[in-house]
Amino acid sequence: MTYKAPTRSVGRLKRPFGDLYYEVSGSGPALLFAHGLGGNHLSWWQQVAHFAARYTCVSFAHRGFAPSSAIDGGPDPADYAGDLAALIDHLKFRDVRLVGQSMGGWTVLEYAIANPARVKALVLSSTSGTLDRRGCDPSGGTTYDAWAKDAEAKVTAGLANGVHPAMGIGAAERSPALHLLYASIDTMAGALDKERIRAGLRRTAQRSLEELKDFRVPTFLIAGGEDVVFPSFLASAIAAALPCGEAQLIPHSGHSPYFEEAATFNRLVEAFLAHQR
Repeated sequence: MTYKAPTRSVGRLKRPFGDLYYEVSGSGPALLFAHGLGGNHLSWWQQVAHFAARYTCVSFAHRGFAPSSAIDGGPDPADYAGDLAALIDHLKFRDVRLVGQSMGGWTVLEYAIANPARVKALVLSSTSGTLDRRGCDPSGGTTYDAWAKDAEAKVTAGLANGVHPAMGIGAAERSPALHLLYASIDTMAGALDKERIRAGLRRTAQRSLEELKDFRVPTFLIAGGEDVVFPSFLASAIAAALPCGEAQLIPHSGHSPYFEEAATFNRLVEAFLAHQR
C-alpha cells in the first residue's frame, strides 16, 4: 500500500497583537497542542506525526514566539488562553482535546476552566499550569523547597556544560541529537526576554486546588522523573485532588517527556484520549 501523508495547512490568525501562527494536520476530533517556553509549534513534530491519522492536530506558536508576531516588551501569559479561545473559534471546533507542555499548561488549563463543556480531555505535561506549585505540595511546602534547592544545583551544573534545563543532563547524554534539535528550536525565539515571561508565569500561577474541586474535565498529568524544572511528585498530588484526575510518571525523562520519550508519551496520551470520547 502506498503511504498517503495526512492533509496539512498553515494559517495566521489576526489578533490585536498581530498574527498567531498555526498549523493543522490530519482529520478527526480536534487535538490542540500548546508548547513550552523553550519551544514553538515545531516542538510537537513527534505528536502531530503520530496523532494526525486519527485526530485533527493543531499546533501553534504562542504570541511573541516566532513565527507568530513579536510583541514589544514580550507577551503576558495572562493573554495566552484568549488566543487559544480565538483559534478554536476560528477553526470552528465544537469540542477539543488539549495538550499543554510546561508554559503551555497556563494556556490550556485556563481555557478549560473557562470552557469546561467544550474540553473533552486535558493533558498537562510537566506542568501545573496556573496552580500555585508550592501550594499543591501535600507536605505544606517542605518537599517542594527541598526539591527546588536540589533542582537549582542540577540546572546550574547542566548549564555549565551547555545542557538545556528543559531536557537535562541525562536526556542530553542519551539523545544528543534530540538535545541539539530542542536547543535549535529554542533559539528561534530570538531576542525574546524569557526571564520576563518566567516572571509573568510566576505572577499568574496563583490558583489553589480548592478552586478546582468542581473541575470535572478529565485531566491527565504526565511528569518526568528526572525533571529539574517541574517537581514531578506534584503530578500525582494534583491528580488525586481533582475530581477527574490521573497521573503517570515517566521515570527516565526530564522536563520534556513529549520530546525525549515520544513513543511512551504518545502511547499514554492515546490511551487516555480513547477513554474520553
